[in-house]
Amino acid sequence: MEFEWSVIWPAIPLLLEGAKLTLAISVLGLCGGLIIGVVAGFARAYGGWLSNHVTLVFVELIRGTPIVVQVMFLYFALPMIVPIRIDPFSAAVMTIVINSGAYIAEITRGAVLSVNKGFREAGLALGLSKRDTLRYVIAPLALRRMLPPLGNQWIISIKDTSLFIVIGVAELTRQGQEIIAGNFRAIEIWTAVGIIYLIITLSLSFILRRLEKKLKII
Repeated sequence: MEFEWSVIWPAIPLLLEGAKLTLAISVLGLCGGLIIGVVAGFARAYGGWLSNHVTLVFVELIRGTPIVVQVMFLYFALPMIVPIRIDPFSAAVMTIVINSGAYIAEITRGAVLSVNKGFREAGLALGLSKRDTLRYVIAPLALRRMLPPLGNQWIISIKDTSLFIVIGVAELTRQGQEIIAGNFRAIEIWTAVGIIYLIITLSLSFILRRLEKKLKII
């Protein structure tokens, strides 16, 4: 079978619609995951025994199970426990929130603990409370070190959205599958899908490298 570029052009609008949904799921999911991850990360680093172990159980539970199992649990199993029906888009976003939150928690913990304890001691010596020291001294320093792994997590989340095909989310991979079902041109369409993913991830990597250089992250 010869490769026909002409097959790709009519499919581009649908693939771009899928790419928009892919980005929407990843951005919303990562924003929610960032909130969960930062809170859980600080709890792991500076929390008491209870908060430390609760967040540890959460992190290990999520990191130890496949994201496909997580989304299928939210979409198929959870409504059997709680009488609430979750639409595919919401289930996809919630899964990214929970999944990325667990990984960001460890990113946060590592970044916070990597800040020299002298900064914390200096903040306390200046009369800042423990909370203000974490907020105004430790957090800004840790955030600069978190940026590269956070960017990597975003790229991973973008690619993970392709797994939500199992619940029928019309993201990029699902759109490609639907197009192939109509024209039977798998080589061309999957090539186009791969190129779009590559463009998204390379563009994001470029932006993050520029931002890291601007912030002089070392």
